Amino acid sequence: MKIAVIGGTGLIGSQVVKNLNAAGHEAVPHSKSTGIDVLTGQGLGEAVAGADVVVNLTNSPTFDEASPAFFQTSMDNLLAAAHKGGVGHFVILSIVGTDQVPELDYYRAKALQEEILAAGPIPYSIVRATQFMDFMDAVLSWTADADTVRLPATPIQPIASKDVAAAVTDVAAGAPLNGIRNIAGPEVFTLDELGRITLSHKGDKRTVVTDPTAGMFAVVKGDVLTDENARLAPTHYADWLS
Repeated sequence: MKIAVIGGTGLIGSQVVKNLNAAGHEAVPHSKSTGIDVLTGQGLGEAVAGADVVVNLTNSPTFDEASPAFFQTSMDNLLAAAHKGGVGHFVILSIVGTDQVPELDYYRAKALQEEILAAGPIPYSIVRATQFMDFMDAVLSWTADADTVRLPATPIQPIASKDVAAAVTDVAAGAPLNGIRNIAGPEVFTLDELGRITLSHKGDKRTVVTDPTAGMFAVVKGDVLTDENARLAPTHYADWLS
């Protein structure tokens, strides 16, 4: 199949392109660097021309109140171009629990993206992943100072980006789900516990302080960012660290 991967030069997209091409498909990466703009629509018609599948892995440049507008505009433009081009399957990557955390602008935005796709004219698949292991350093930096890192005890189920890319590859190469597939890492940690594991591995002497008000994940209630019934990826956090 010919597969247009929008956002195909990023962390997940570049791996998806590599996987699909290794499997014998013709996967073409598209991004701002290749001349497309999902907000203005520039280059989208050419990007999806002749494609059997579109995989949209673009992301909002911010996680704030501007993010819903990004997904509204980008999805409207991409779906219009894909429908006009006769694309038969449209895939996006979303987040486990995204519809359960309305307090977070970005999660509301991703839920909106899912709604736009499901209501659109093209058979579709949504892959929902748990938090990426690769983003743990960023999470630590949000509430850190010279001596401490403050983190809530929010349960998360971290997944390696290579496992996310493998799942997206599998879905993109298959028949449309017209629904959602949840994927998750094999272990559940509380975020403060994961912080301690990460700092210890790095030899970082800072102390993790459990603070239920600290950082973006403080507003998450219960275990909505985990899913015991998801398809479990193989990579354990300790193996990923090493």
